[in-house]
Amino acid sequence: MRYWIGVASQDHVARGVSGGFCQLCHGKAQALKRMEKGDWIIYYSPKEIFGREGLCQQFTAIGRVIGDAVYQFEMTKDFIPYRRDIEFLPARPVDIRPLIHQLNFIQNKSRWGYVFRFGHIEISRGDFELIAELMLQTYALLPENPPVFSSAQIALI
Repeated sequence: MRYWIGVASQDHVARGVSGGFCQLCHGKAQALKRMEKGDWIIYYSPKEIFGREGLCQQFTAIGRVIGDAVYQFEMTKDFIPYRRDIEFLPARPVDIRPLIHQLNFIQNKSRWGYVFRFGHIEISRGDFELIAELMLQTYALLPENPPVFSSAQIALI
């Protein structure tokens, strides 16, 4: 089992969550082929809306790879990106800034955004668990949401 960060604007992540898929690196297949069924992905969204100025800088979705196939999907006649099926968990966004100094995959803490430039990176289980616990507990603490996972359950992921 491996753990990944995918990078996409918040509006694009929302489409993936709603459709149960992930799409990475502007629809290229290579990043998706590195993932396997049972792997986990957390999305980091640097911007709210693709191509606009508004910053997001949050982890915005978390899910598990459920399909074996990397497949193409025709969004338009000129854009047929590759996708992979994901089972997303109910979660709330988590701001990256308070976590920068705790995340091992961010080696240069003063230029922390640089690590996200490739759009898809593998992270350690420890980094995954830190982010996942915050995303899932933050969601579960809201009065309208039942608990999703306990800390002990997250440790088993």
